Amino acid sequence: MTGEPASPGSTAGALAGASSTTTVEGALAVLPGPRAEAPGFELVWQQVVAEIGRARSIDLICHICPDGDALGSALAAALALRGLGHEVRVSFGDDPQIVPESLAFLPGQELIVPVSEVPGTPELVLCFDVAAESRLGLLHEKAFAAPVLVVIDHHASNPGFGTHQLIDPSAPATAVLVDELLRRLGVELDQDLATCLYTGVATDTGSFKYRATTPATHELAGRLLATGIRHDLISRQLWDTSSFGYLKVLAAALDRAVYEPDAAGGRGLVWTWVPYQDLALFSVTVEEIEGLIDILRRPAEAEVALVLKQDPDGTLRGSSRSKGAVDVAAACVALGGGGHTFAAGFSTRETVADVVERFRGALRPVS
Repeated sequence: MTGEPASPGSTAGALAGASSTTTVEGALAVLPGPRAEAPGFELVWQQVVAEIGRARSIDLICHICPDGDALGSALAAALALRGLGHEVRVSFGDDPQIVPESLAFLPGQELIVPVSEVPGTPELVLCFDVAAESRLGLLHEKAFAAPVLVVIDHHASNPGFGTHQLIDPSAPATAVLVDELLRRLGVELDQDLATCLYTGVATDTGSFKYRATTPATHELAGRLLATGIRHDLISRQLWDTSSFGYLKVLAAALDRAVYEPDAAGGRGLVWTWVPYQDLALFSVTVEEIEGLIDILRRPAEAEVALVLKQDPDGTLRGSSRSKGAVDVAAACVALGGGGHTFAAGFSTRETVADVVERFRGALRPVS
């Protein structure tokens, strides 16, 4: 299958490479991806592929405030399904919907529609990287009105909602599961699909640094690179490009950082918060500072890092990281969120002091 070609001179076109669509050689295109070993997982795959085959219209939803894995996964699947003749829509439950500047290069964004354009009773919904029902946002009611709601995810904290669950906590990114879906649908990789999938994998592995990265992850990256995508430009957009205002917000957040050596069982916690006033003053979006957590987690003295980012309505979005000895997912679940053992998040309307106290009190060693 071939995605829509990027227009000449566009960012997506530059990231895809100098040539037009280039597919992987046949042998590479059919390399199998990792699979969950849970009983019945293969049957669920077969059921999902059958449901997709029967559907005329398919709505693809990712989580609110989408990151590279969520949006990259949804767009890759949407482009592939459109190529197979399905009517597709991509959406996420925010109002307004904001695609982070760092993801503006992703192909297929013409398929994104506002919440209001998602049918009240969709025929088939595919949910990507949504670790909990609450992460559906304004699309929760419409998603659950669908007779078939497929959850495609890799978060261990996912409770398993929907009618079909393709949840593999061993996968380093939801994009890995989408690659498997495309393989089962008989879709060949092209540069647009590879750009979306590479963005998802690179985002959730921290550019292949995190523990969940496996030989199979690099094998997948190799197949994606073989399409001719410009991974250097993708990485520059994801991690090495920001506004000058971001630097000012970053400076203030680091100046506000607190180090608590006795927290996390004596392993140490470093935390900070970014008030909405800082973002407004320097015209920075909350999505633009998602990478702040990766800077805050650097101190050798602290095992755990926490960043709280304030929305205009006062909601605090929490992002946390652990270096391997503490389960931050359990702490985030206690605050109404979830995620991975060593990388998790939540949203709350509590005060900064109360959130930090509750988070600190919920930190436990990895069992």
